[in-house]
Amino acid sequence: MNDNPLVLGIDLGTSGLRIAVINHQSKMLYTSSMKYSKGIEEWEDWLESCKELIKHLPKDLKAKLVSCSIAGTSGTLLACKNNGEPIGKALPYFLSCPEYSDEISNLVTQENVASSTSSSIGRALKLIALYGNKIILRHQADWLSGWFLNNWDFGEEGNNLRMGWEISSKSWPKKFNNLTWFNSLPKILSSGQIMGNISIKKAIELDLPKNLKIIAGTTDSNAGVLAAYSSKNDGITILGSTIVIKKFHNRPLKYKGITNHRLLDNWLCGGASNAGGSVLLDFFDIKYIKELSKQINPLKSSGLNLLPLAKQGERFPIDDPNLLPRLNPRPTSDVLYLHAILEGLARIEAKGWQKLNELGVNPPKRIITIGGGSKNITWKKIREKEIGIPIKTCNRPPAAGVACIALKAIL
Repeated sequence: MNDNPLVLGIDLGTSGLRIAVINHQSKMLYTSSMKYSKGIEEWEDWLESCKELIKHLPKDLKAKLVSCSIAGTSGTLLACKNNGEPIGKALPYFLSCPEYSDEISNLVTQENVASSTSSSIGRALKLIALYGNKIILRHQADWLSGWFLNNWDFGEEGNNLRMGWEISSKSWPKKFNNLTWFNSLPKILSSGQIMGNISIKKAIELDLPKNLKIIAGTTDSNAGVLAAYSSKNDGITILGSTIVIKKFHNRPLKYKGITNHRLLDNWLCGGASNAGGSVLLDFFDIKYIKELSKQINPLKSSGLNLLPLAKQGERFPIDDPNLLPRLNPRPTSDVLYLHAILEGLARIEAKGWQKLNELGVNPPKRIITIGGGSKNITWKKIREKEIGIPIKTCNRPPAAGVACIALKAIL
């Protein structure tokens, strides 16, 4: 290994892809991002964005790369042929499948995070119904890792919790053995395990080192937690297209809608709402949000009680596929309407922290926030008022967090 090894982190988000390079001291040396041209359902967008960003990575950094790890949205699922060739579009993590609720409840217990109709099992059943049971099913990060390896056998455990993988027993639920599509599932590796070396063909195509190791990564929200360098007393909120809250705990939690990840030898527990920044963009563009936010008094109440879901259905802090958004009445003032939406999102986050507390998690002494929404100072003040906990902003991207996994694997 060279004296100054560098590692690459790749983060597949809801709206785009970002890469980051860090050194052996975890210092970020480079980062770049690209929006998808069509959307998260289009696997071509994932691949082309990744190729384009790596293409423009400075050659002196490329030459020193020794490992790479990938994070992706937890639950975005793609059907493929056995050679990894995608079939159709991916089904995004926010697609709920209530029509499969009976089949899901027959396969997993209520304590399993995959018991929700917003789990990957429902999306898997939908894809099997479309394309038959001879396909393979891969989540976003697992598929791209397979592309680098030219081997789609594997899946990382955190990315497969919503498919039913039981992290405590390190196995699929017993009833899965009877599934006609059991062979569609990946062989599971723990986060941080070496998956293999990049394929020679891909190394040449991307001008990457031929001995570059591909390391099993994690979910995009977990990558965000790692980027924040949080302590056991910190809570993490990711304000992206959705709101995700996480906190380290001494044991896994058992409750519908809760995910428990084993990350760098710790339990990381939390949940993800279907509400978040995407609902803001349904009404305003980013520039207008910035202008309106400056006119809001965050210490006062808007007087409105909105439930700003982007569409029907919620995962956390309550699991209800039939929950309807409440985005009316819309006042004539855009300032007041944005104020009310930001308050509604802050209340959802507050209820999330309350739910974790009810389940035995100590309230965080501070909340570290990452994601696009963390840059909005007005929203930060509204959140502090609603939640009652000091909030700090972290500017390191999740791609730098997943790079930390690639780094630990080779040290």
